[in-house]
Amino acid sequence: MNLVETKTTKENTKRLIDYLRQFDRVTIAFSGGVDSSVVAAAAMQAGLDSAVAVTGWSPSVSQWQIDWSERIADQIGIDHRVVKTEEGSQPNYIRNDAKRCFYCKESLYRTLAQIADQCDQTVLISGTNADDLGDYRPGIEAGKLASVKTPLADLGFGKIEVRALARWFNLENAELPASPCLASRVAYGVDVTPERLARIEQAENWLRDRGFSDLRVRIHADELARVEVPVDELYRLFDASLAAEMNKTYRSLGFRYVTVDTQGLQSGSLNRALVSIETSESRKGISL
Repeated sequence: MNLVETKTTKENTKRLIDYLRQFDRVTIAFSGGVDSSVVAAAAMQAGLDSAVAVTGWSPSVSQWQIDWSERIADQIGIDHRVVKTEEGSQPNYIRNDAKRCFYCKESLYRTLAQIADQCDQTVLISGTNADDLGDYRPGIEAGKLASVKTPLADLGFGKIEVRALARWFNLENAELPASPCLASRVAYGVDVTPERLARIEQAENWLRDRGFSDLRVRIHADELARVEVPVDELYRLFDASLAAEMNKTYRSLGFRYVTVDTQGLQSGSLNRALVSIETSESRKGISL
């Protein structure tokens, strides 16, 4: 980090800490990812001893993410709780239309609110950053309805600034790739079920165990697996031995077809289908 970057990050740290000091008590939606970790670290720097980091657990959350959340919370020194959320019991969530993320976050924030209500004047906070506002994120709308504060977005901090803050706080996950929930791997219109989510987790763990730096295994209709890895790692998937082993393993997990996306890893790639979904839903008189 050069002198200019250091100065900017130092100023951003102060701005974030000052922002959080306006609250007496905060409950943070804590995934263990970089964004929420930076907010949690700043809350402790702000002297908010009553700050609580809450991680929602459901079949859509990988065990490695739960492990990371516990590890980072311990590093930060913040009170951490893992609580069960019930989005998987909601028909609106299961059917997996374009608003699935809304129903998921609605369930999460309802759970957080129950914890926050145990203490007066507690404010709910998320790690939403400024870059998130430019993507299709119905979960952000759920946060607004639940009066969730978004300090990173409010201060205009995007992913670059957030990672710089994570390095400033010496967080172990400063360079950890983003990894949305497992349900985000299920193509719109394909039901989100515990079995499919478990299959995705097993399939991704298989690739992770073989050293891939970042990845997604997405499920489409007819139980088709579409594997995404960074472009510069694609060649490894085309190795005959590894390809054969992956095909055999994934079929044993319950996939009928196994494919590799030759465009490489693209965050939010399932959102390409939203145009056709919006057209179909609008014909039915449904507003997305």
